[in-house]
Amino acid sequence: MYIDRLAEQVLRSILEGSKVGIILGARQVGKTTLVQHVLAGRNVLVLNFDVEIDKRRFLAAAALPPSEGMKTLGNPDVLVVDEVQRLPDAPRIVKGWYDTRLPVRILLLGSSSLNLLDQAAESLTGRNEKLLLPPLMFEESLRCQDWYSDGYTPQIMHKELGAPLRAFLMQSLAFGSYPEVVLATDKPRLLRNLSSDYLWKDILQTGLVKSPDLIKHLLTLLAHQVGNEVSTNELATQLQVARSTIERYLDLLEQTYVIFRLSPLSTNPRKEIVRSKKVFFWDTGIRNALLNAFSTEEFRPDIGPLWENWVIAEAAKYNLLRGCPSELFFWRSRAQSEVDLVIKTGEQMQAFEIKWRPRYFAARAFAATYAVDVRLVTSEDFLASGLTRTECPPR
Repeated sequence: MYIDRLAEQVLRSILEGSKVGIILGARQVGKTTLVQHVLAGRNVLVLNFDVEIDKRRFLAAAALPPSEGMKTLGNPDVLVVDEVQRLPDAPRIVKGWYDTRLPVRILLLGSSSLNLLDQAAESLTGRNEKLLLPPLMFEESLRCQDWYSDGYTPQIMHKELGAPLRAFLMQSLAFGSYPEVVLATDKPRLLRNLSSDYLWKDILQTGLVKSPDLIKHLLTLLAHQVGNEVSTNELATQLQVARSTIERYLDLLEQTYVIFRLSPLSTNPRKEIVRSKKVFFWDTGIRNALLNAFSTEEFRPDIGPLWENWVIAEAAKYNLLRGCPSELFFWRSRAQSEVDLVIKTGEQMQAFEIKWRPRYFAARAFAATYAVDVRLVTSEDFLASGLTRTECPPR
């Protein structure tokens, strides 16, 4: 079963243009499925650089004059290169083909931005358009439910369909939103496989990580700390490695779309926290798999930080699909006033406090500092919060 994606419109727009498309996202996030769906019925060649013969075919074509090389590949209308990070020279080769104005659209797919964006930026400057594909947004996965209709407003969903909506929300919190997991019957088994070495295979293949166990232990510590400020010094002490090693591993995990970090918003370092960062998982199912914590009960002990991670990941995914026009922060004053999420788009700012159940929260300090009201997002009204969307993302 194919799940409609908001990214379809973005991909179609890229294909209508003349530039090279670069599609990045974690393994198993649905990049290849999306491309196959959008390109159905067209003359397409897919080369997967995880397959050695496909890589050799690409290099053999590159050794010939561009038009002759493309002829050996069958003169496709669209050439799709999957796992392109496996061949560092690929962006340079594609640049040569692009500059000769061959009548072919080229899409480069990667499960990691390790070096790929740098290589593409150098070789394909002004010649590429990017699509960053996250796991499913909640409202994309909702479309798999028999009881859901696009005609329902958030108010109708919460009021008339509250019970099935809440049950599905708990499923999403527990198992995340990887497409295969959303559709699977045995969700924990799939997530355990993903959260083993598979999801960070790209890191291990670079040779930059000597110990896979260290990555797993680091991720487990991070899974326990979602919603809290993370100290790299403390992590280094707990894992008995250098702080620089922890920083490098965190960078690698960000570049392979396993985690993302929020920096603190600050315009007054004397009164606001400026250095500590928070770490969140792009997918809560991966976080829970690391802890073997798949409960779908509302009273699970980690419901607060899990809910915060889920909501912030929804905002981050939507921002990613829109081409990252906004910056995401948290805010904390030295007097310990706090706001969970601040979204800054140009000069405009939105602020959100994230609580599982409605309750009082103090927001006067932030409002007084930035003249922005803080909105409460709870499990009882999250669809109306503006952090989850149904419309296709503008670019």
